[in-house]
Amino acid sequence: MTPLKKDIYGLHAGFLESVRRFPTRPALEVEGQVLTYAELRSHAAGIAAVLAAGVRPGAPLLAGVLANRSLPVYAGLLGTLMAGFGIVPLNPGFPPQRTRQMIDQAELEVLILDAKGESQLGEILADIGRSLQIVLPYTNDVEALRARWPQHRFVPASELVEPVGWEPVSVAPDSLAYLFFTSGSTGVPKGVGVLHRNTLRFVAMSVERYAVCGVSETDRFSQFYDITFDSSMFDLYVCWAFGGCLCSPSHVEWVNPNKYIIEKELTVIDIVPSTGHALNRTNGWRPGRFPRLRLCRFGGEALSADLAATLSAAAPNAIVENVYGPTECTVDAAYYRWKPDSSASECLHGIVPIGDAGPKVTLMIVDQGLEAVPIGEEGELLISGEQVTPGYWRNPERTAQAFVNIPHREGRYYRTGDLVRKLGVDRPIVFLGRLDHQIKIAGVRIELGEVEKALRDAAETDLAVALGWPLTSSGAAGIVGFIADPGANVDAIRGRLKHVLPSVMVPREIHLLASFPLNNNGKIDRKALLESLSD
Repeated sequence: MTPLKKDIYGLHAGFLESVRRFPTRPALEVEGQVLTYAELRSHAAGIAAVLAAGVRPGAPLLAGVLANRSLPVYAGLLGTLMAGFGIVPLNPGFPPQRTRQMIDQAELEVLILDAKGESQLGEILADIGRSLQIVLPYTNDVEALRARWPQHRFVPASELVEPVGWEPVSVAPDSLAYLFFTSGSTGVPKGVGVLHRNTLRFVAMSVERYAVCGVSETDRFSQFYDITFDSSMFDLYVCWAFGGCLCSPSHVEWVNPNKYIIEKELTVIDIVPSTGHALNRTNGWRPGRFPRLRLCRFGGEALSADLAATLSAAAPNAIVENVYGPTECTVDAAYYRWKPDSSASECLHGIVPIGDAGPKVTLMIVDQGLEAVPIGEEGELLISGEQVTPGYWRNPERTAQAFVNIPHREGRYYRTGDLVRKLGVDRPIVFLGRLDHQIKIAGVRIELGEVEKALRDAAETDLAVALGWPLTSSGAAGIVGFIADPGANVDAIRGRLKHVLPSVMVPREIHLLASFPLNNNGKIDRKALLESLSD
């Protein structure tokens, strides 16, 4: 391993510092093997050296990583950064057509694959006119691929060797670290470009927050998020900045995550609430089950008070936090730490608060005219700070709509589209729902979060969804409810709802499901539920 001869700036800097400090400590556990920091750096450096040497003048410095829960994923991500490229995370479980859309939008000329990624090549490479460099860190058997696609360069594992004297590169603060693609309203994925300075502020904020809680190089972090979900950046780069071990479950191990948490002696986990509900089925989170856990983070969607309290009891030695932040603001913008003795009183409609702004983050609650509302009134949440990204990939019109300047205030603000309220001075911000989840029926404004709370109480469950349906030009004609309990008594639930909700808010239909559909990030797929109503 070549020693670092200069300070490195970039998202990879925390990992490289841990290589220097903890070369023999475990950095990654994946596919039944454990790699030290020095070993993982060596794998990444071989990829990085090939990428850096193969740059075509004028080509975009972006590399797609099409792999899942394998060594090529992690070596590929780090190698991409160490070469000075930005990462475009891709999932081999996505439909190939969607993956091809993202490759085309990013104009990728470099792909890093594992065996799962290779299985999609036939559909991905069809009709691509430009020559690609395709890196295959898991195999030396590339002759058949070269014969089938002679216009592309296939790089086998044997060529991924770090040259003597090679060093990772330092990048400019405003260079691209990641290009995440999220779902778009037009059906075409939209890209969010995240700069190195955005990511480094997020990592620094996380290290500052959790170091005082005792998180250190001895901790073992979960890697439950897919790399296409921006929350995975906490799993990877915060873990490696501390010098901890990242633990990535296989497909078989993911069948029973609770068992994985115990057997791998995880101490830090980060999940979406929908995943938590799945893990808690059949008393999976019984009190005291996870004594080794020290930090448990929920993010990505609204967190129910019941689920937070359940995990707090199951992990009695852990800090339980609700973290909030859209991709456009680099993972975390606000935090709420669950307090078993007092947090229930701060919840609204049974949902845990968003909390308060992280360091160097500004939160602003505004009305439709983007004027600040008084404390206690509801409005749209805006976010400003060093973590706010430049905007949407090659879409200035959409960027101008979502990223705005506020008169007499410094910085750009991102419009989250989330309806919130600050409960009072020195009290947290609470989440009321998406602006597009707030509907009007016959002129009556309804917050679907309130209906969902009533549904959860009436059905005695911690998971329920309410949607406006059928949709009208002014909102919706009514409300439809969904409950993940096929044995529930709909008539009894409806009777209870009539006692707590105005008639206009009582769902006209209640659908019972064995489980909710989830999107690729593990969140409840509300769009799929709406589509099921139109079938």
